[in-house]
Amino acid sequence: MIDAHIHADCRPYEDFKLMAIAGVEAAITCAHDPLKMSSSAVILDHFHRLIHNESKRAAENGLKLYSALGIHPRSISPDVEVAFNKLPSLLENEDVVAIGEIGLETGSSSEEAIFIKQLKLAQELEMKIIVHTPRINKREIAKKTLSILDEYVDQSLIQIDHVDNNIIDLVADFRGLRGITVQPQKMTPAEAAELLDEYGTKGFVLDSDMSSSPSDPLSVPKTVHEMKLQGFKKTDTDEVSQGNFAKFYGL
Repeated sequence: MIDAHIHADCRPYEDFKLMAIAGVEAAITCAHDPLKMSSSAVILDHFHRLIHNESKRAAENGLKLYSALGIHPRSISPDVEVAFNKLPSLLENEDVVAIGEIGLETGSSSEEAIFIKQLKLAQELEMKIIVHTPRINKREIAKKTLSILDEYVDQSLIQIDHVDNNIIDLVADFRGLRGITVQPQKMTPAEAAELLDEYGTKGFVLDSDMSSSPSDPLSVPKTVHEMKLQGFKKTDTDEVSQGNFAKFYGL
């Protein structure tokens, strides 16, 4: 199994062991806003921690950790251009598989500007992108996000995340990857299974988005277990827990 979106730097060492014992073999840790991102120096330190420190902590517990680097909409510092200009060289690291997590939080002009710059970079590099959708005003912001994506980048490069019943109809025909976040306060394993029963498993992945918010490092295996109880075929559980991910990222 693979957890398609976590924030490893917010989690204790023991969580990686729990995930590995439960059958999670790999995960992507995404850049976000663990601190007040007051300067590009803080953003870049965060990137370096994900690439070096977190991959080591995970590996010591038997978990392969990939990274996604990007400027989260809540991480826009006054000198954000400095971090953006250094991003291309950091993306060359062999364990960095995507630009992310990026997107819109409130839909402000500053968020939109750095979002578009990163989309253009991804298109230029033909690199995958992990796109954030927020908790607040989710549907309105998701519509704006999708409009921007359609203008600047091919859907085949995009993993759009935190998909739930509020926006599933907006991405029903999405050609990229759709991430279902199973996390306390977002979606339960049973709710995720119901959504997959209605929309099918093609093009979906599961993730815990575990972070400093209420989280469950076993969200993916628990959802797979729930799907089995509800009568899903093994080919379906394999598809959402690893197959679609491996195909999308070529891993």
